[in-house]
Amino acid sequence: MLNVFSLVNGRLYQEEIDRPEALARVQPVWVDLEAPTPEEKGWIQGRFGIAIPEDVVGDDLEESARFYEEDNGELHIRSDFLIEDDDTSRNVRAAFILHNNVLFSIHNEDVPVFRLLRLRARRMPGLIEDAKDVLLKLYDADAEYSADSLEGIYDALEEVSRRVLQEELNDRDAGEALAAIAREEDLNGRIRRNVMDTRRAVSFLMRSRLLNAEQFEEARQILRDIDSLDSHTAFLFDKINFLMDATVGFININQNKIIRIFSVASVALLPPTLIASIYGMNFARMPELQWEWGYPFSIGLMIASVVAPFWYFRRKGWLR
Repeated sequence: MLNVFSLVNGRLYQEEIDRPEALARVQPVWVDLEAPTPEEKGWIQGRFGIAIPEDVVGDDLEESARFYEEDNGELHIRSDFLIEDDDTSRNVRAAFILHNNVLFSIHNEDVPVFRLLRLRARRMPGLIEDAKDVLLKLYDADAEYSADSLEGIYDALEEVSRRVLQEELNDRDAGEALAAIAREEDLNGRIRRNVMDTRRAVSFLMRSRLLNAEQFEEARQILRDIDSLDSHTAFLFDKINFLMDATVGFININQNKIIRIFSVASVALLPPTLIASIYGMNFARMPELQWEWGYPFSIGLMIASVVAPFWYFRRKGWLR
């Protein structure tokens, strides 16, 4: 699907294109291609004279393959954007081509940052003046989206903290806490990767010398925002590690309690086992064998040998 955006009275006007004739009559500043078909790529090449590679959203992490400028002036950037769903989070790749003051964006699925920019541009006249503004505003919205996600991690970890630091933490609650901590750690790592990638892209734009003075200052502000996000992600990693260690520690304490009970039971059952073994020996001369009260005496002795260790262990506080 092709979404074409043109500037009309300072506002970004969106139009969905379903045939090449409609594409020929527009003068866009931004052409957004979501999961484009080979036919739609052909429309772009015929109308604007640029060829979109098949692997344009590939996973090559080398900077030379992700940020470069062609001899004809085309600027190519591949960036990762964060998608945070209710159940999972992921980073998706988007490719940008800046050609003749028209920005072409290619991605395989809808990205929340793109939706956010479209909404703002329609509501705020003068927000975007050219294609480079579109790219900068996308990165600005991406940094803001990452900041909102970090705030969500703060709230989630506060809930986990209340659960972990309660007086009694059973194994079920501990397991749920560990799962929640793991989810937030994964999201925090993806946010850190996302802002790192955004920093690289914005720095490349600044080095390209295509930005005017106002756009250059905006790019510097985006980098400052990203630097502040880095400190937050580092703090969250420390908090996540603390909660992980605390949860694992409580699990170990609960396991130690169970092992201690088994150890106490084993020790308490050793004396009656010894008594039963002694009276189970087959010697000819054992006085208690002929005694009328021998059997009750041995049973009582075994019971006493069990009660005495338990009383001692309880007095020492080892059964709590």
